[in-house]
Amino acid sequence: MPWIPELFTAPALEHVLENQRRNGLPTVPYFDGLLAGEPQPLVESFAGEPRLHDPLRGRVEGARAFTAYVERTRAWLLERNVSVENVEHVAVDGRGFGEVVLHFDGKSGRIALPYAVVADRRPDWSIEELRLYRSSWPLTGGHANRSPVLQPYGDLPEPPVVAEYQRALAAGDSDAVVAAFEPNGYAREPAGGEYTHRGPDALRDFYEGLFANGGGISLEHCAIADDGRACALEYNVVRWGRTPLAPQAGVAVYVRGRSGRLAAARIYDDVEPPLTRR
Repeated sequence: MPWIPELFTAPALEHVLENQRRNGLPTVPYFDGLLAGEPQPLVESFAGEPRLHDPLRGRVEGARAFTAYVERTRAWLLERNVSVENVEHVAVDGRGFGEVVLHFDGKSGRIALPYAVVADRRPDWSIEELRLYRSSWPLTGGHANRSPVLQPYGDLPEPPVVAEYQRALAAGDSDAVVAAFEPNGYAREPAGGEYTHRGPDALRDFYEGLFANGGGISLEHCAIADDGRACALEYNVVRWGRTPLAPQAGVAVYVRGRSGRLAAARIYDDVEPPLTRR
């Protein structure tokens, strides 16, 4: 996900299309399409008028606004000598998601920025809407809290281990959270990089720190995409321990290992913790 490959000219995406074929991807990944320098195939990949939610720009709607957004974003990425590290791509009926880490030049060296893109789409692969998620921390050292882009959905078909993890997260039960992971499983914070916690001891220390504000983290569950191995759960954070929060948007990707337990939990939001982390 998300771009339709047949809409691009061969010269513009020759290396990307070859990579797509080699990896069996049905669509062109988000940032590869942006960097190709052909806005029109991106516009035509939508079922109707382009609709996109960006962490910085907010809602982008309509061909003219979307084209300007694409050109502005591409220029920013090229100026900073971006390279794209692909992490995960999933396409299922009606929805898909992709994860990357963008590596680009900052004031004091290279910056690694985890990014997630979720697409609602039709059976013909055309896009209804795109939603982008990432943290501001690697860019600014702070957070830019983000209003919801989706409303809660009553009863999502979550995989059992993901539902188990969510119950433990809401209850503030670090032992139950750790039990949801494989022995070598990890959780990665939105800032990525060094903020990755692998193995039972590191996970327990991480989640006990998160729960130090007097309880768990409550989420409104909004949408899910699941291919049987990896799933993306879009949510709104509404409470952190004893502190109620204005709803703030995010997505987390959960990957199951061979045991059925979590091999990875990768989080993409920009919530300011209401506590001093240990």
